[in-house]
Amino acid sequence: MQKLLLSIDKLSTLLGHTFSWLIVVLTLLISWEVFSRYVLGMPHAWAFDVQIMLYGTLFMMAGAYTLAKNGHVRGDVLYGFFEPRTQATVDLILYLVFFIPGVVALSYAGYNFAADSFRINEHSSISADGPPIYPFKAVIPIAGTMLLLQGLVEIARCIICLRDGEWPSRVEDVEEVDVDKLKEMVRIDDPEVGNDQATVGYEGGGLVHLPERRGEVKR
Repeated sequence: MQKLLLSIDKLSTLLGHTFSWLIVVLTLLISWEVFSRYVLGMPHAWAFDVQIMLYGTLFMMAGAYTLAKNGHVRGDVLYGFFEPRTQATVDLILYLVFFIPGVVALSYAGYNFAADSFRINEHSSISADGPPIYPFKAVIPIAGTMLLLQGLVEIARCIICLRDGEWPSRVEDVEEVDVDKLKEMVRIDDPEVGNDQATVGYEGGGLVHLPERRGEVKR
């Protein structure tokens, strides 16, 4: 079971990493459009539509990836103080009552939107000679399906946690700096970094533990 859960995690992570490059494409597109509009005097009517579609695609396809990393914002400030089984109970109820019906509706409606858009060869009406938007609308059911698949994985994790009393592991990925992990990595026990007992520095291209006496400055 755990191998299956991690395999789906890896798929969501792969899609998230792949579509994250759209932010680079979006940045280059906006930069070129600004240069072309104000320097060359040659604006492109389709640029605005394409920017919206690129950002929308990035936003939607990152949903399953963010869920796989447990990165969605939580509104309950008490959640972090709960025991794992209590957390799993709360999550399971919310997934079954809100998440699954909402994502199923998103996928179903998105499929109909995309099918209608392909059938009429829909183009954007925001700008003259707007680009086709049926490829963009096709992303809606795809993103919804991936989000639903990852949601089923999270439901399975809740059930495992209720059984075992602890959360099962996830696929590791790049994370923001965790101060506690950083202290553990460099073997700093004192809660104040930079006191008279220890400090952190760079040596040989990596973080190292540099003991120093009071009043000394390590150069």
